[in-house]
Amino acid sequence: TFAIGTAGAANAALFAVATAPKTADNWVPVLFVSSSMPISTLRAYALQLEKMHGVMAFRGMPGGLTHVAPMAMLSAEILRLEPGCEGPACAMRGVQLIVDPIVFRQHGIAQVPALVMIPGDPTQPYCERGEDASDPAALPKLAGRIVYGDAALSGMLEEYARLGGKEEVRDAQSRLESR
Repeated sequence: TFAIGTAGAANAALFAVATAPKTADNWVPVLFVSSSMPISTLRAYALQLEKMHGVMAFRGMPGGLTHVAPMAMLSAEILRLEPGCEGPACAMRGVQLIVDPIVFRQHGIAQVPALVMIPGDPTQPYCERGEDASDPAALPKLAGRIVYGDAALSGMLEEYARLGGKEEVRDAQSRLESR
């Protein structure tokens, strides 16, 4: 997992891991996205994810893993509060971005955007997540609870609840509604 955080204003801080997503029941909304999506859409999702302490997941990085600069630039475009702001003094949204092809594979994500509620902290390195972090046996209880489509996250959460995930989305929904 490659995590991109917003711990500071400097460009180098884009690659520091910010505080982990906080949820009362330890279910984290993860929105699977692509760098090919419009920046305006990614920015709108970042605003909503910030409210619900969610995570934005990319399968890979533009230009490949050996080229970090394009992902840093994309991250800055997505997370800047003011789209026209340039430089290290720009205020950023408090949203975690991860680059993790494994989490895409684990959940069978073949198209984006897609919303999944993940137990635990998806920004934490796999080696620190505990024994069941990549256990395929843990996935069947989540099967069928993937919501696809370019829609507001509130609607995606409602659909997720309708599919049987009411408990998983309860806290995310309340955080999104309370702001």
